[in-house]
Amino acid sequence: MINTKLSDEPARLASLRRYDVLDTPADGVFEKITTLVRTVLKVPISAVSFVDSDRQWFKSVQGMAASEAPRAASFCSHAIMAAEPLVVADATRDARFRRNPLVVSGPRIRSYAGVPLRTPDGYNIGALCAMDTVPRTFGEEELDILARLAALVIDKLELRRIAERDPLTFALSRRGFIGQMEKEINRFERKQQPSVLAVMDLDHFRAVNDTFGHPTGDAVLKDVAATCIYQLRATDVFGRLGGEEFGILFSGTDETGARAAIEKIRLAIAEQIVPVAEGISVTASFGLAEMHSGIANAEDWLAKAHQALLRAKLAGRNRCLFAVKPQASSGAQIIRLEEAKARRKRPHPR
Repeated sequence: MINTKLSDEPARLASLRRYDVLDTPADGVFEKITTLVRTVLKVPISAVSFVDSDRQWFKSVQGMAASEAPRAASFCSHAIMAAEPLVVADATRDARFRRNPLVVSGPRIRSYAGVPLRTPDGYNIGALCAMDTVPRTFGEEELDILARLAALVIDKLELRRIAERDPLTFALSRRGFIGQMEKEINRFERKQQPSVLAVMDLDHFRAVNDTFGHPTGDAVLKDVAATCIYQLRATDVFGRLGGEEFGILFSGTDETGARAAIEKIRLAIAEQIVPVAEGISVTASFGLAEMHSGIANAEDWLAKAHQALLRAKLAGRNRCLFAVKPQASSGAQIIRLEEAKARRKRPHPR
């Protein structure tokens, strides 16, 4: 029977992106897995590799100085096309790989064993691989070890996905949302891609809980979250920061675009009636901050949006206000950018 999931590339990519793992920081669990592979299989190079549409990205790689590689040069792009492990005993004698840049230069890979990282819904999103710089074969016992460790990678991804979702509203948890903010900061550093953070707080929500009880308050939160998610694009990110406070990340959007989008959300919330919650309605206040070179990290970005949120509440609530942009000369802007980059290198609390 033909496994159609091995050839369904759009569905495979959708399955990969549901884990939201690409371009995320290093993780100790994955580092331990690649260390185990190197130690147990006695290979100099090991990696947890995810195959995107045009690249192979390493969540963890040991023994090779790279964070990603073009998909065309990827051994793992061949590994994900099969249900069984891919074993290459001598890459220089294999027509698929003998001209591969990772074979003819760089680490000079000669042998490879890769086990697909298969999701519970049956899609191969990457591979756990072991690589050597000399020709060798990999026995059944070694491949079994690799397969067991590959299953641990998927288990970790599943647990991470569950932990990063708020169980009431299904929005990202605070931890998951801050992780997305850090990715946006990295994109800004690399590409100067614009993005805007909005922090939303429901107005007088404590009165809802005090008057109608917490079950009613929970129903309001669920419906408001659903209203927000319905208004957002696929590239936008929605998270619950705590209590009745939510965050919205407009990726690739400048102040003008975010202002229009957040106003639509504000109006949708104000017009919403929650039938299961005694037919009550609520409003929300919003503070927004556009990403710029003076922002040091995610907590700094949040602080600027919170300042704008406080101004919105003091101005009468049920409104959207932007953080004040810094004004500086070109020389001062360069100094500020260098200071911000230095601060980003320091660890900060999550």
